[in-house]
Amino acid sequence: MRFFLVIILFSSLPAFAQPSDFLVLKKHNKTIKRFYAGGNIEMMTKQGAYRNAIINAIRNDSLFLQEFLVQDVPTIWGSMIHDTLGSFRYAYHYNDILRIGKRKPGFDIRGSGVALMYGSALIAFGSGMVYLTDRKRFSEELLLGGLALGAVGYILTKLGSKPIVMGKHGYKIQYVQVTPQ
Repeated sequence: MRFFLVIILFSSLPAFAQPSDFLVLKKHNKTIKRFYAGGNIEMMTKQGAYRNAIINAIRNDSLFLQEFLVQDVPTIWGSMIHDTLGSFRYAYHYNDILRIGKRKPGFDIRGSGVALMYGSALIAFGSGMVYLTDRKRFSEELLLGGLALGAVGYILTKLGSKPIVMGKHGYKIQYVQVTPQ
């Protein structure tokens, strides 16, 4: 008898779901990514504002974002903890988005190239100091090898992942309205 009571109770209650608007990132009319309320977005606006925030809502052609200010705070034991100092709320029209994303996940080619360039500068500086102080120990091969690594690092930074720029290479963002007016 209880079994039938549970079935009648749950079958008599209608289920309602509230649809939500969303944004679609497309390249040549092929969907690359969708952005929903509750998700994260990393973007730069046409005015130059960089935001890495949570999407609170998408409605009426606008994104409502919340960005948190997080800072490392030292404790009395000498360790560091992350502390949220506050949050900021922003609203942007979806056409104000200039770039989406900073880097693609995975191996960071651009960061590796920058590391190679810094290492090359350090090797060149060290070789210069050895040349000025003790010319017998100076190695031209080490200097040329360091400069070659710097050139490879420069090429890697140019080939590395870049943000998606709206309008370039067929990228566009589209607002999809699901909620009724």
